[in-house]
Amino acid sequence: MFWIALLIVLGLLFLLAEILVLPGVSVGAALALVCDGCAAYMAFAWFGTGTGIVTLAVILSLSLILTVYALRAKTWQRLALNNKIDSAGNASPKDDDVKVGDRGYAVSRLSPMGTVSLNGRNYEAKSADAYIDQKSEVEVVGFENANVIVRRVN
Repeated sequence: MFWIALLIVLGLLFLLAEILVLPGVSVGAALALVCDGCAAYMAFAWFGTGTGIVTLAVILSLSLILTVYALRAKTWQRLALNNKIDSAGNASPKDDDVKVGDRGYAVSRLSPMGTVSLNGRNYEAKSADAYIDQKSEVEVVGFENANVIVRRVN
């Protein structure tokens, strides 16, 4: 009886793995089917028809209950990451007082896009003409969407 119960539990675990971890792969479903089939066969062979039918009913009902429980929305909400990201990577020049003519320096190489520091804040920037090396002094010459257009100060 221990081996039958063990095979049923393994079959349920493989079914759960198929639903939650390996959807579409069918390895878990195949292993669950093999375990449950072996458990049913052993119940019929060792204990007779009555116990075999009860074992089949237990396997089917537990599999159905597990599947319904695993597919409920609350189950997925418990497994999902619920953190909210409240910050942005770089500031927007539209929100700050960045004006044409402001000077700063290149935080990263602009080839042609990169990051610049203006007035103590970092912004996504685009080089107006040539590549600009890191730590070079830059000057704001315009704006495009949320990007600052800069040129190297000679």
